[in-house]
Amino acid sequence: MTYNWDFQSVWQYYDLFLWGLWITVVYTFGSIFFGVVIGFITCAARLSGWKPLDIVARVYQELFRCTPLLVQLLWFYYAFPLLVGATIDNRVAAMLTLSLYVGAFYAEIFRSGIVSIDKGQREAAAAIGMSPAQSMIRIIWPQAVKRMLPSFINQSVIQFKNTSLVSVISVADLAYMAAVVNGQTYRPLESYTVMALLYIIMLLPLTQAADWIEKRLRVSD
Repeated sequence: MTYNWDFQSVWQYYDLFLWGLWITVVYTFGSIFFGVVIGFITCAARLSGWKPLDIVARVYQELFRCTPLLVQLLWFYYAFPLLVGATIDNRVAAMLTLSLYVGAFYAEIFRSGIVSIDKGQREAAAAIGMSPAQSMIRIIWPQAVKRMLPSFINQSVIQFKNTSLVSVISVADLAYMAAVVNGQTYRPLESYTVMALLYIIMLLPLTQAADWIEKRLRVSD
């Protein structure tokens, strides 16, 4: 049996696809921004040398790295409101969960990059009179950035794909809009093919850029 493709009936809802793609981009870059902030704070806590702060940061990281993002989204939207006694908007729950999730991974990327720098460089900086902050900014951080950048970019690309899960709590992202179009047209093959193609169009340049940056950094080393 030959399937008769009919993209015309689906593409008449192109505005829904484009709106969903825009929402996906907003949640991706919004969660990356907040995730970087959370990651820096968590990384600082892990490297602070104060045990209680390190334990709190480590517990947060393990909770979010060891549970599926889908479970986290459902918990924050349906269960967390019962704890705080207030309704949480699905858009707020989505951004909060995505940011906390990616922040846990960014924190480990930042921490790993910093601790990978030889301790002798810190000691040398101290020997010439640099403060810990000065040695971090001028010596450790520039080298650590080169080592953490490929992992950071790859995790950010993964985050773009992760945003598709917010559709389960009715956030109108690309995946949600594809389901809406399918409900209008009863053409699931075409609806979800268009969705997949839009993801490829957005993500392929990013993955290629990540590969190019990683190769350049290896050459510069």
